[in-house]
Amino acid sequence: MQRLVFWLAYPLLWFISILPFKLFYMVSDVVYVLVYHVVRYRRKTVTSNLELVFPEKSSEEINKTRKKFYKHMVDMFLEMIKSISISNEELKKRFTFTNLEELQKIRKMNKSIILACGHYASYEWMNALQLYGLDYKGFGIYKKVKNRYFDKLAKDIRGRYDGVLISTSKATKTITENQEKGILGVYAMIADQSPKLSRTRAWANFMGIGVPVFTGTEKLSRSLDMAVVYLHVEKVKRGYYVATFKPLTCQPKQEPEYEITRQYFSLLEAQIKKAPEYYLWTHKRWKHRNASIPHDAVVIKPD
Repeated sequence: MQRLVFWLAYPLLWFISILPFKLFYMVSDVVYVLVYHVVRYRRKTVTSNLELVFPEKSSEEINKTRKKFYKHMVDMFLEMIKSISISNEELKKRFTFTNLEELQKIRKMNKSIILACGHYASYEWMNALQLYGLDYKGFGIYKKVKNRYFDKLAKDIRGRYDGVLISTSKATKTITENQEKGILGVYAMIADQSPKLSRTRAWANFMGIGVPVFTGTEKLSRSLDMAVVYLHVEKVKRGYYVATFKPLTCQPKQEPEYEITRQYFSLLEAQIKKAPEYYLWTHKRWKHRNASIPHDAVVIKPD
């Protein structure tokens, strides 16, 4: 059944991917109408999240932000499909980096990098980083797709740019082995998901609300002496993104405990407040906000 679903869907995905961008975004406009007005995909969740973190906004402002978000979300989903056929030249033109020298400085230290990302703007086209001739192997940490054929497609797309996807279940083991082998890598990690309550002992104030948070980025960087860099992505206009590297630390073992995690959420929160329509509001990020904080948990205080 998985194969049948894939082979029924793939021709349509491929056709969409080869459309000229003008037609491509016309398709996105149509899909937006279906997703937002007809299917109403997770609209209650999105509305609830926006009202929760922006209590000062009026219903009109919330609705305006919600519509902008859905338009962006559909664009980003289709841009992932566009990755099937987009040329290297076009990708570099549409996803640019302002300060690659920051990574080159870290490379001279002979250190691998954890690229701390958020569900913000575009994280689908960051493959463009592999097109700039950096002396690093590129890796993306991701949640495995249930359909193994679509999972393979996702890996093949990254493979076009000499990138490798590592499932979350194998991330720590693979990164540790690479470090032991002397393989220098840039590991892109999205770390703003909501962890399971049974697996977290750290809480932070994110968008004004106390929630459990992942600290894997910090733990890995400390144990393996890896630099941590925040990827600040901005959407400058439809289909165009600019990314800036913001180093958090090159000496993680010298940082106060949980300082890396605190900085990460502080930078992500600032982006969300500036342009909230580019954050992924469909996730139930604050679902554990009313849970009791365990007595042995650490509460990471903001600035």
